Amino acid sequence: MSSDLDIAKCYKFVKELTLQAGKIIKSAFESEKIVVYKKQGDWDLVTDIDYKIEKMFIDSLSTEFPDHKIIAEETVNTMQEMPELTDAPTWFLDPIDGTVNFVHRFPQNCISIGLTVCKEPVLGIIYNPVFSELYTAIKGQGAFLNGKRIHTSKVTELKKALQVIEPKIMRRVYKKNIFLGRIDAVVEATRATRSMGSAAMSMAYVARGAIDCVQIDGLQSWDVAAGIVIVREAGGTVMETKNGVYNIMKPNTIAASNEILACEMSKLIIETDLNIQKQQLENQAQCKKKTNHVK
Repeated sequence: MSSDLDIAKCYKFVKELTLQAGKIIKSAFESEKIVVYKKQGDWDLVTDIDYKIEKMFIDSLSTEFPDHKIIAEETVNTMQEMPELTDAPTWFLDPIDGTVNFVHRFPQNCISIGLTVCKEPVLGIIYNPVFSELYTAIKGQGAFLNGKRIHTSKVTELKKALQVIEPKIMRRVYKKNIFLGRIDAVVEATRATRSMGSAAMSMAYVARGAIDCVQIDGLQSWDVAAGIVIVREAGGTVMETKNGVYNIMKPNTIAASNEILACEMSKLIIETDLNIQKQQLENQAQCKKKTNHVK
């Protein structure tokens, strides 16, 4: 961590900013929103409140910390390419993670704000204003929910785990057979599965011990930056889905209560994908054989 960066000052400032922004979200929650469809499809939405919150954060952070960089969802979506992550202090902002939930008045949505220094996540805040749940963490200082220390669960086996998956990711990441194969494997291997519609809230629930494991690929940096710190400071593990080097800029993610559970999930995904790919190759070979026989 940079020795000349006052993390406590950063935390205090962004915590107050998050609480102020939360008031805007809470007051707008039951109201009609101005909705814009992003180019990915009618399932990927942004509202006037997303833009309002993002501008509020960018203006305030830029004034208070002019040397810091900011990677914010809606701003990045207007760019040709993703900004490069450098060693400079960098804020990752999702003004409303779970915008579809927000539009439908489903109360699992949040502000997610994380800070990296020398490319390492050091501070995270996730705030669900509808339920007044403020999850916070500074690297090396523990994780908290509304000021009370939280810890991940003690579950170490998938068969006893409550697992989160996000089916909507299938629309933009996977070949359908791969994703459906993963869902089938996870459903069979775990006690139960859920979908929250917010990666940040899912990670916060891992940190508080309400969920045991989350596996989601195809996320963005602003989805996970805050959650990484909060989960790890609560005693959990965040790793790359197939046990590779975790890349916050391309975060294929397993977040789990502990390393044992995370590794079991990773092993399941790796084996499932290999089996599906093997079956696909066998099917292609059979089809080719039948075609040649007809000729």
